[in-house]
Amino acid sequence: QVQLVESGGGLVQAGGSLRLSCAASGRTFSSYAMGWFRQAPGKEREFVAAISRSGSTVYVDSAKGRFTISRENAKNTVYLQMNSLKPEDTALYYCAAKGTPARGIVLTTRHEYAYWGQGTQVTVSS
Repeated sequence: QVQLVESGGGLVQAGGSLRLSCAASGRTFSSYAMGWFRQAPGKEREFVAAISRSGSTVYVDSAKGRFTISRENAKNTVYLQMNSLKPEDTALYYCAAKGTPARGIVLTTRHEYAYWGQGTQVTVSS
C-alpha cells in the first residue's frame, strides 16, 4: 500500500510555469512506476506523463517540449515541471503509482495504475 499526496498546483497566467510534486509514503518508492494524469470538468481523466523505475519517460503529444517528469527516489517524490502553460492545461492533476518488477516499464493508461492521489488543481488564465 502506498499513499500519494500532490502539491504545487495553483493559478498561473498563460505562458507561466508550475512544478507539481507527488510525495509517496513507504520505503519502496523506487519499485514503482509513476505517472501524472489530468481531468478537466466534463472530460475523462487523461494521461499526461509517466516515468519508469529506471527513468524512462513518455509524454502525451500536447505536453512534449513543455512538461518534464522526473523522480527523486531518495525523497520518495515525483515531479512534473510544466512550462509555457496554456488555458487548455487547466485541470485537476493526479499522481499515480504501480509496483512493477521490470525497471524499464512505462505505464500510460489509467487502468494500469493501482494507487492514486487526491489531485492538485491547475488553472491557467488567458
